[in-house]
Amino acid sequence: MICGVDEAGKGPVLGPLVIAGVIFEDDSELASLNVRDSKKITPKRREFLAKKIKERAVKYEILVISASDIDDMRKVMTLNEIEVNAFSKAISKLKPDICYVDAADVNEERFGRNILSKLSFRPKIISKHKADDIYPIVGAASILAKTTRDEIVRKIAVDLEKKLNLPLGSGYPADPITKKFLKIWVETYGELPPHVRHSWKTAQKLMKESKMRTLDDF
Repeated sequence: MICGVDEAGKGPVLGPLVIAGVIFEDDSELASLNVRDSKKITPKRREFLAKKIKERAVKYEILVISASDIDDMRKVMTLNEIEVNAFSKAISKLKPDICYVDAADVNEERFGRNILSKLSFRPKIISKHKADDIYPIVGAASILAKTTRDEIVRKIAVDLEKKLNLPLGSGYPADPITKKFLKIWVETYGELPPHVRHSWKTAQKLMKESKMRTLDDF
């Protein structure tokens, strides 16, 4: 049994971090579906493949870590450590013989060792940068993680956009649509909207600027 694990949503200022693990007997079915890195296929194709992967996988696990949980965990650990913990939880539930993971650490071997140290069994861990583009099994995990996060962000957008009548955007700090939305929300309500990661520099800068404006007004 082989397993792939990947994440979606490490960098955004808004929404959850999603980790997905998927297990197949081998990757021949995935290769025939031309499964690859979720970032390199269209949203429509991702949705189609996610359904096929769920139907054909021996088993899969999806972990969703909310923005508020990320903020709480970052008080005592790094984002890489959060991912190590989440990857190891997914692998523990899947119990593969071999597991391929997309390394979040600059040191890909260290990322694999750190995951292995948290497991109660000893699978072979293959930790690589861009693993979602190298191994179809990791590409499958990336598709499940990405489609799950996209669905959650769509629901968040429906809830928040009606309160400002503005588009939310992707949730990434560099997205000008997201930056505009957060700026106007803070100016309107004096606080960050729900589902925002308060520990992100983008969020902290917005709140600092808001407090400065309040002091200037005073």
